[in-house]
Amino acid sequence: MIFEFKLPDLGEGITEGEIVKWRVKPGDPVEEHQIVLEVETDKAIVEVPSPKKGRIAELSKKEGDVVKVGETLVRIETGEAKAGEAKAAEEKAPGKKTTEEKAVVPPVAERRPSVSVVGTLPEAEEAMASPKARKLARDIGVDLSGVAGTGPGGMITEKDVAAAKAAVSAPQEAQRPEAPRPEAKGPVERVPIKGVRKSIVKNLLASQRNAAFVTGMDDADVTDLYDLREREGRVAKERKIHLTFIPFFMKAAQHALVEHPYLNGSVDEKGEEIIIKKYYNIGVAVQTPDGLMVSVVKGVDKKTILELALELQELAGKARDRKITLDELKGSTFTISNYGTYGGTYATPIINYPDIAILGTGRISERPWVKDGKIVPRKILPLSLTFDHRVVDGAEAAMFLTKVVRYLEDPARIFIESA
Repeated sequence: MIFEFKLPDLGEGITEGEIVKWRVKPGDPVEEHQIVLEVETDKAIVEVPSPKKGRIAELSKKEGDVVKVGETLVRIETGEAKAGEAKAAEEKAPGKKTTEEKAVVPPVAERRPSVSVVGTLPEAEEAMASPKARKLARDIGVDLSGVAGTGPGGMITEKDVAAAKAAVSAPQEAQRPEAPRPEAKGPVERVPIKGVRKSIVKNLLASQRNAAFVTGMDDADVTDLYDLREREGRVAKERKIHLTFIPFFMKAAQHALVEHPYLNGSVDEKGEEIIIKKYYNIGVAVQTPDGLMVSVVKGVDKKTILELALELQELAGKARDRKITLDELKGSTFTISNYGTYGGTYATPIINYPDIAILGTGRISERPWVKDGKIVPRKILPLSLTFDHRVVDGAEAAMFLTKVVRYLEDPARIFIESA
């Protein structure tokens, strides 16, 4: 029997992925749960296991192809006989009388779902759907094999069918005569928008559409922090930890968020509510060869500076190698973008939707500074805070940024006030 393995629902609203690498080729034997290919989504690279044991009959897609959820990836020869074929063979066996064949349809509870990367997905021929959902699917032309059910036990509902139709129809309804492409005046290169860059485009547009942006800026005299980091950096190096300024920025922001909780949340658009989060998961923007990715450190309030440094080091490596998981890229309550590493000073960073605020940290430079009535050289850090003005007023944002500055200028407070 030939089993068609389709791209399963990978969760997180992912509807398609690019095939990065096949781990098998036609003719290869394959075990159940064996990884057969790697798919790059707009969030991470996901390893996809086979739901069946058998032999690879055909690869339906090539490396580099973009495949949508529900499309066939590979055909697997399982060696299993279909129910009808098995019964016919049994009836024709010596000593057996031939009787009228009847199709045997197992009850829903007995149907075995195929394995998905993040759970289970019904096989195409065994899609579990309510009678009303099936009728609606027939009426509007929706293939249930590509629909992920949200009902009890993964049952496909009418809402799931309508959503699937809307997802297909939206691009078609938006089709218009193509505008002529700008005429090139010289050599050009066209680069497809896909993978991480596609995710960046989608997320930034969602952020711009759903928030009222305002950016406030300030400076912090981080001379004492600079000296502390230089001194303790040698201790961290002995433990094979690269101590950067980011863990200190994270702790300063987390302490300030405790006093200004509205910056640590999100907006429930449908419910018209502000969700104030009582936990502190700080996303840190990491530049990779494929684009900017935001890795998320969970429970910042419960971790030491060195623990944060080690976790950041590991997450940054995973992001650059595209080994980072979806769970490590989601769930932020506040974000920090350290563009100062690349020479920037002030900026207007875009909020990592659905967060309410993002703190941008610029390049630390030596400047003339007034201290104790004298002009002296000090190490100054430019800060830029972008916030959603629907939730946070300018005064609140200014007070938050002032708190961050105070923690960075007197780093001992970070340790004294940490749990």
